Amino acid sequence: MPGINELIRVEENGNLSFGNYELNTKSKVENFEHEGDLYKVKTFHEITKLERNGMFVYESVPGTTVTKFSVRDTVVSFRVEGAKDAQITLQLEDDMDYEIFEDGVAVGGMKTNMSGKLSLSVELSEGRCVEVKVVQK
Repeated sequence: MPGINELIRVEENGNLSFGNYELNTKSKVENFEHEGDLYKVKTFHEITKLERNGMFVYESVPGTTVTKFSVRDTVVSFRVEGAKDAQITLQLEDDMDYEIFEDGVAVGGMKTNMSGKLSLSVELSEGRCVEVKVVQK
């Protein structure tokens, strides 16, 4: 699953897939419509960023490819792949506790800050995909 050729797409189940960590130059798609929202993705090997209606949603450093990205009431889940370990930041609810799972294993709890941002590190390597789930407690 190296990269999403169209940079962002909707899967058959309605989830989003976006990003391409293999790109050497910055690429972006703006005004991608999905379920009444407008998305913008910027991606290349150094960073991948997703915005919804002009607001921050997801960022990884270095860049990643994300599939099956789903945001439901109290759960954010996705699969992520990259060339090396990544720092991922998600926009969630302000000042809330969350449990983080990687490949089905609980890796710890975290609390978002007053701006609702949660940062986590994911061990990645070329060709290895990690399933991430963030559940509100």
